[in-house]
Amino acid sequence: MAENLQSLSELGGAVQTGQPEAPRHVKKVDAQGRAYATGKRKDAVARVWIRPGSGKVEINKRPFEVYFARPVLRMILEQPLNVAQRKGQYDVIVTVAGGGLSGQAGAVRHGLSKALTYFEPELRGVLKKGGFLTRDSRVVERKKYGRAKARRSFQFSKR
Repeated sequence: MAENLQSLSELGGAVQTGQPEAPRHVKKVDAQGRAYATGKRKDAVARVWIRPGSGKVEINKRPFEVYFARPVLRMILEQPLNVAQRKGQYDVIVTVAGGGLSGQAGAVRHGLSKALTYFEPELRGVLKKGGFLTRDSRVVERKKYGRAKARRSFQFSKR
């Protein structure tokens, strides 16, 4: 069958030494020069397009100051741009559906972070370290039979 080898050097080029090459992230842009990404949080799904511009953010065809009236939600949305130091450099167009406003803000943040990494792959390290690329998988627990809610029991009655 096969002959016995005395050392690794006899194998020649069959054995590769070293680490496999890490995946390279490349710029993903469509024909209009936009980067697209989908973000999710709870039941909300956000579709995000970014392109170089003046910093206009539009959510469901409304300015984001109108759509997210609470300052906390606006802060959540701006976090990836602030961390990447790209505030005012990109126009952001978002369509978001499902869930409540808090979940929608988290979905937009997730989608915006992913779109930034598609447009500028060198930002991936900064956004990954901030935790913006990780999908928050926590969802509402389902109601169980024999229970008032997911875990709460019905009120006890002696008679």
